[in-house]
Amino acid sequence: MWQSDLITTNASIVRDVTKQAAKYSPECTIIVVSNPLDVLCYCALKSSGFPSNRVMGMSGLLDVARYKSFIAEALNVSTKDIQALILGGHGKSMVPMPRYTTIGGIPIRNLLGGEDEIKRAISRTQLSGEEIIGHLGLSGWYAAGAAVCEMVEAVICDQRRVFPACAYLNGEYGCKDIYLGVPVILGNNGIERIIELELDADDKERFEQSHQEVRSTFSRLIN
Repeated sequence: MWQSDLITTNASIVRDVTKQAAKYSPECTIIVVSNPLDVLCYCALKSSGFPSNRVMGMSGLLDVARYKSFIAEALNVSTKDIQALILGGHGKSMVPMPRYTTIGGIPIRNLLGGEDEIKRAISRTQLSGEEIIGHLGLSGWYAAGAAVCEMVEAVICDQRRVFPACAYLNGEYGCKDIYLGVPVILGNNGIERIIELELDADDKERFEQSHQEVRSTFSRLIN
């Protein structure tokens, strides 16, 4: 859970920066990187007055990069052959999706040794921020920088890439007036489309837990 002082301090900074960006670049697309990401995306949306497709967060690509790296390490394969997806909030409540994880088109459950090993990869991904801080003594920035560069390139060059991103949901996935990580199509208009996936019972339960945790953090900002 994010600390109240971090939320308050970062929200104040994001509000000020966003208002200036909107004033001097009224047609821009905003990609938020600061934490707590889901909450600060909402803060940027309200401060900018922009349509929600032009305000998003970077978390998905960063979390997926870490998830892929742990799978590659377990299987001794290249991350280039791994396709993966993470939904939900950015942090411990994130929801890695084994059902939508493949290696060279092969489902992960056909290659990784049993559910326990899959759960270890998921747990390590959820705690990866703390692991990196333990190694570096501070938050990592290389992967975050690479992830946001990919998103910026997709928007500027109208690549229409399919990425997980922190997007504003207004009914999608049964969630309303909140930012959460979901797969989107990114192009010149920002989020061109939110892709809604079919979730099984386990996916739905984990996603709803993440939704409620993010919602509780939102209420701390609003209150």
